[in-house]
Amino acid sequence: MVSLSEKILTGDKRAIARAISTVEDGRAESNDLLKEIFPHTGRAIIIGITGAPGAGKSTLVDRLAAHYRKKGERVGIIAVDPSSPFTGGAILGDRIRMQNMATDPGIFIRSMASRGHLGGLARATVDAVAILDAAGYDKVIVETVGVGQDEVEIVKAADVTVVILVPGMGDDIQAIKAGIMEIGDVFAINKADREGVLRTERELEMLLSISERPDRWQPPIVKTIATENSGVEELAEAIRSYAEYVASHGESAGRRVSVARHRIIEMLRERLLKAALKRGVSEEELRSMAEDVAARRRDPYSVVEEILSRMGIG
Repeated sequence: MVSLSEKILTGDKRAIARAISTVEDGRAESNDLLKEIFPHTGRAIIIGITGAPGAGKSTLVDRLAAHYRKKGERVGIIAVDPSSPFTGGAILGDRIRMQNMATDPGIFIRSMASRGHLGGLARATVDAVAILDAAGYDKVIVETVGVGQDEVEIVKAADVTVVILVPGMGDDIQAIKAGIMEIGDVFAINKADREGVLRTERELEMLLSISERPDRWQPPIVKTIATENSGVEELAEAIRSYAEYVASHGESAGRRVSVARHRIIEMLRERLLKAALKRGVSEEELRSMAEDVAARRRDPYSVVEEILSRMGIG
């Protein structure tokens, strides 16, 4: 019998969908599956697309994927959507937003619920990226929910981060607040047929000129009109240029080490939290402790110390 991991390596879409559901639901067998496919990862270019709501990220992702398909490349797309407060599932469906590509055999689209995760990335997004990478997709595009400050999480999962701005939306100020200026490898001003595009471009150029990156890369600014497929080729070229720059300057290994370190810490944090809630404190005790803290009978610092002490930590 062919295993799930073997089916993934052949690019079986049903197997890929099943595997992503497995890691998203946090099932026990997901760890073994990820261990099996891990040696086959590291070949895809991971592209993070982030920016304010209403910037046209989905349309731009659609056009970018179509561009890669014309070149014969296979494309995986993960769209991280707001979670439904009732089901925990993704509110927006991938086939609603990207109907043109849903039937393309060389494209795999998956909407994932952020489930309250502050980074705008679903908890299992990195695992889903690994599955698509192992399945042989050349490009994996991760489109984030666009919630603001914590959007910087995307940089920890992507090889190239594209920040989408729009004229007349005060994106320049929002970008500074969100720290997005620090993570953008490529900037795209979408809806460039709108009034104010030159002003937005000048302000962005000014902001980029006063900030120096450790890798000395000068992020390009690309003007796009996604609805008209304008500037998409230039955007793809800018993405390729940064990927090549990183590879030629030896930054790639360091960046991947940083991503791996972050992933280990996130997994460790998650496992420790689960262990604490399973062995360190019961749900009834936790509620009682919370009531004591809320009533100022106890402080939360002592409560955490007590739970860690029960686990033999700290």
